[in-house]
Amino acid sequence: MSTTFFASNAQTNTENPLLKEWEGPYGGVPAFDTYKVSDFKPAIQFAIQEKLNEIDAIANNPKAPTFDNTIAALERSGKTIDRISAVYGIYRSNLSSPEFNVIDREMSPKFSEFSDKINQNKKLFTRIETLYNSKESKKLTSEQQRLIWLYYTNFVRQGAKLNEADKEKVAAVNKELASLFTLFSQNLLAEEQNQYVELKTENDFNGLPEEVKKAAIAEAKERKLNVMGCIANTRSSIEPFLTFSTRRDLREKAFDIFVKRGDNGNANDNNATLVSILELRTKKAKLLGYPTFAHWSLSNKMAKDPQKTLELMLSVWEPAVEKVYEDVAEMQKIVDEEGCKFKIQPWDYRYYAEKVRKAKYDLDQNEVKPYLQLEKLREGMFWVAGELFNLNFKQVTNVPVYHPDVRVWEVSNKLTGKAVGLWYFDPYARAGKRSGAWMNAYRNQQRLDGEVLTIVSNNCNFVKGAPNEAILISWDDASTLFHEFGHALHGLCSNVTYPSLAGTSVARDYVEFPSQLLEHWLATPEVLNKFALHYKTGEPLPKSLVDRIERAGNFGEGFSTVETISSSLVDMKLHLATEKIDPKKFEKETLDALHMPSEIVMRHRIPQFGHIFSGDGYSAGYYSYLWADVINADAWEAFTEGKGPYDKAVAKRLYDTVFSVGNTIDQEKAYENFRGRAPKSDALMRARNFPVAGTKK
Repeated sequence: MSTTFFASNAQTNTENPLLKEWEGPYGGVPAFDTYKVSDFKPAIQFAIQEKLNEIDAIANNPKAPTFDNTIAALERSGKTIDRISAVYGIYRSNLSSPEFNVIDREMSPKFSEFSDKINQNKKLFTRIETLYNSKESKKLTSEQQRLIWLYYTNFVRQGAKLNEADKEKVAAVNKELASLFTLFSQNLLAEEQNQYVELKTENDFNGLPEEVKKAAIAEAKERKLNVMGCIANTRSSIEPFLTFSTRRDLREKAFDIFVKRGDNGNANDNNATLVSILELRTKKAKLLGYPTFAHWSLSNKMAKDPQKTLELMLSVWEPAVEKVYEDVAEMQKIVDEEGCKFKIQPWDYRYYAEKVRKAKYDLDQNEVKPYLQLEKLREGMFWVAGELFNLNFKQVTNVPVYHPDVRVWEVSNKLTGKAVGLWYFDPYARAGKRSGAWMNAYRNQQRLDGEVLTIVSNNCNFVKGAPNEAILISWDDASTLFHEFGHALHGLCSNVTYPSLAGTSVARDYVEFPSQLLEHWLATPEVLNKFALHYKTGEPLPKSLVDRIERAGNFGEGFSTVETISSSLVDMKLHLATEKIDPKKFEKETLDALHMPSEIVMRHRIPQFGHIFSGDGYSAGYYSYLWADVINADAWEAFTEGKGPYDKAVAKRLYDTVFSVGNTIDQEKAYENFRGRAPKSDALMRARNFPVAGTKK
């Protein structure tokens, strides 16, 4: 970089708050109270060049490569861009705005170009490869050897061994993909924010629980609409409406806007965008020497081979479909008994499933929901973390936040009192925030040059409702809350030396295992008795109701399994295809071949499938939820075979072999260290009450 660049940016470096080191308690925290959207572009440009300079210094070191002067040096590099990227990601997911979107569209390809400049640095890769093949490296610690392996395999997967012409082609593809990922995401967010169902009369609210009514009224006020209420086009608003509204016409309207996100032939239509993404991915895979993008994607996953994932998915698919047919028959019987003359449609499924649940198990979600207060369940999660992993949570107010809804807790070891990290909680839906629920790490735990505390967040989209009223959530939402907290605990329990190996930095089809496992603790009597308290009386869930919840535990498993696996199968088949596809035709033909029940749609239809088209994270990888659930079901049986959910010995083993080790060890070996053997898929079939015989892994 020229001295002219340094001179012209000297002022930027001192005045731009994004370029400053994080200051304050806990080893420094993001200064959210000082950042502006206009700061991002100059900060990113400066920080990218800063890291490239650091990379050049490592690559051109005249001394022979050693772990310290190459691998550890890489781990120490790029601290400025890492901090900026963390804040940039927060804005992208939580604070999107027209002003930010312009910068995002411009910067996304710059980030891709930046990554390729590192991954395709020939001198740097030569140093990494030398260490990877060196006999001397065998004398390093196992964690150091794992880190060398990780760098080497990541560089090779990104094209480090290609000739210069092919490297340029891969870089061009990556740059174009980055722009398309951003376009897909922004289109989807626009569809979710700009579409809604108006509730104009009292009759339009029929069947809705009180808290759903209040949330709809609040949403209309927030949007400044001249109607009584409004159902936003996000899962957290649509699904309760589909479950409880007696207005079949409005259910159909709500269902329609939700399943057609990104598929409306308007300015936000995602079909052409996703076709381009698929074509570019195929081109990239072939340049990198793989027959399909799915093969490239799985090359660093536990599954390794797309065929193994298809076999697992299909082994669960058939029993799940059979269960759906059984459930639909019971639902149709109720429709017929009511004297209605229609066949169950997808917008009827949740509504009539709820009636079956009530008739079959004497269990009404509205009977359970008053006991599921968001804040009490949050306290319950903290208590579980204390019981399993000796963690203590203390709310703090001396840390800046990016929105008034966000709160922060200091997390410490309750035995030693030592702080281990910070947990940010952003629970509510709002304009500019993407839908769904997720966990982020703003900073990874490490101790390369002294202990660095992790900073993690959980982000949800619960409907806020009226001020000073308890936020009541569904059982499914409570499970999601525990699920995402499981990811957070995976980050908070991390106990490694190098940041690239910390916390959730594991194979994609393993990362969902700790989070899915944590869902089990929601239903334990200890949590229900202490934290599932009625929002008016403070009384715990009655035992009779707990028993009914337990009896109905597998109710709806057919629906949720078919909904999710259909998306997983379509994802995998999309990325095994090498010819240009027509999304509508491909979706229909694939689902027809699977004999998809007509009463259910994919959890994520292709034009709205953000998991696989907003980035490469879950592309040809949505199967990960099922793969990880096999491991999860098997791991839960370690507790049930022992002294139960709070078995201290099993919990310690879980911490020692899973939650604390990050990616310092091969994940198959890590699981065997926990369980004493590889996971068995029949545990999943038992968990879902599906027939065990004939299943394969």
